Amino acid sequence: MRVAVTGSSGLIGRALTDALTLRGDVVIPFVRNRGSASAGSVRWDPSRGYLDGDDLGAVGPIDAVVHLAGAGIADRRWSRARKSEILASRVDGTHLLAKSMAGLATPPRSFVSGSAIGYYGNGGDNVLDESSPLGEGFLAEVCHQWEEATKPASDRGLAVAFARTGIVMSTRGGALKRQLPLFRLGLGGRLGRGTQWTSLISLHDEVQALLFLLDGAHQGPFNLVAPEPLTNNDFTKSLGAILHRPTWLGVPGFALKVALGGQLANEALLASQRVVPTRLLEAGFTFRDASASAILTQSL
Repeated sequence: MRVAVTGSSGLIGRALTDALTLRGDVVIPFVRNRGSASAGSVRWDPSRGYLDGDDLGAVGPIDAVVHLAGAGIADRRWSRARKSEILASRVDGTHLLAKSMAGLATPPRSFVSGSAIGYYGNGGDNVLDESSPLGEGFLAEVCHQWEEATKPASDRGLAVAFARTGIVMSTRGGALKRQLPLFRLGLGGRLGRGTQWTSLISLHDEVQALLFLLDGAHQGPFNLVAPEPLTNNDFTKSLGAILHRPTWLGVPGFALKVALGGQLANEALLASQRVVPTRLLEAGFTFRDASASAILTQSL
């Protein structure tokens, strides 16, 4: 299979590219840095609405697409400009890609577009699955518009799946990589009250789930999270136990808000998201790492 991948230099994109290559697929990376472009890649710049038509024609047929590109959500404070950048990087890039794929004489069969469990907002103790409604807040609105931007592809008949990803656990990047130094020093602890629910997935299962959606030409939203969500308190205890380090310290909610800004802290760190992968399980996907202990053991 010939698979176009955006965001191929990111944590998930690199792992997905390796998995596709290992099983014999041809990966067609979409790259923004002209210097990194090579034969078999497609140059694009979503911020300028640019996608190189000559490159697209030269790479040959595309059987499927995995779209993972977008500005980082929690890597800096949310100024008005930063929020605009986050929204535009997802909506504009997705629309450009969907429109370009829909315009091909022979379009791809499958289009897997990244999304996030931020779609559900702060759900408290409610169990959230793919039938749960859109939540409130900036992240929820980003996810909503992000998914809506795939409409040119679905209108053309492509099978469009939304990969609503939770917190991907890996020492190579993301939240776990940032947390580990503190936990290893015995300085890790709960965030805020610690009662908020969190929904994790191992990098291995994230990649396998993307391949599952791709291969099956599945459509609609899928929660890419392990079947067993847990509270931040329980996550903190699990990580501390595996590392054999104390976790009695904690970061008060007000300190997170001062350091990161109130909206970012509330929506990205303190929001409660008890999300389950109902549709993945119903479709027959099997998780290797179904619990937090399994995820952390395999990730460390």
